[in-house]
Amino acid sequence: MPDFTELKRIARQETGAVIEGLPAALREAALKVPLVLERVPTDNQIADGLEPDLLGLFVGPEYSDQEAHGSLPPQILLFLENLWDFAEEAEDTFREEVRTTYLHELGHYLGLDEDDLDERGLA
Repeated sequence: MPDFTELKRIARQETGAVIEGLPAALREAALKVPLVLERVPTDNQIADGLEPDLLGLFVGPEYSDQEAHGSLPPQILLFLENLWDFAEEAEDTFREEVRTTYLHELGHYLGLDEDDLDERGLA
């Protein structure tokens, strides 16, 4: 497995390309939600019910609900070691899965549910 620094470099490259390819209005929204790159879910996240092999997660209020008070700020988390394992340690597959997972979580930020994402091939 490449080291975590290399996985982060690849993930930033891929998510940056995704953002650049978005229509202007969506690009603007995507730039407002921070991207957090982690190795795997934390023990606390797993204790809270997340699966240990989770690929990505969106937390916080949706884009249309930015005025939500008392909420965590929105953010997209990608779990890079899980993505690498899911890609069966193939870099091209890892890059593709980073793009797909990022778009999936960005879709949640934009208010899409699982059915909406499935219709767009992002489930």
